[in-house]
Amino acid sequence: MKQFLSYLCVFAFMVITLLGSAQPNTKREKIEALRVTFISQKVNFTTAEAQQFWPLYNEYNDKTDANRKAFRQLVNKTNVTDFATDKDAELYLNSELTLKQKEYELYKEYYDKFKKVLPIKKVALLRKAEDDFKKELIKNIKGNSPE
Repeated sequence: MKQFLSYLCVFAFMVITLLGSAQPNTKREKIEALRVTFISQKVNFTTAEAQQFWPLYNEYNDKTDANRKAFRQLVNKTNVTDFATDKDAELYLNSELTLKQKEYELYKEYYDKFKKVLPIKKVALLRKAEDDFKKELIKNIKGNSPE
């Protein structure tokens, strides 16, 4: 397992370098590198598929991150997380529903875009790989946490 993880890290760093980024420095960049490697391995892209897919996927993730950041900024700006009033609670819940709606619409838009550059089976493998990566990440975090 350690050898496999080492292989994933090395491959991820190579992918990031090929994509024009510097070697990852932050935890977030390292996680992104691991995600690229994990998804690439699970979906098994051809070179042509990878060239078309990754720019779309990065665009999708950037937009998703921007939506989540906007939500966090609104929540932090309005300071509604203590739910002191019903209005605060309603504002928070409505903001969260808006975020979920935007995420759904964005996913639907990019699902259609992904189907144009990948066979449908690989689009399905992508969704499974994303879920599996999250599970692996959580499992590793829990495994490294002091008890």
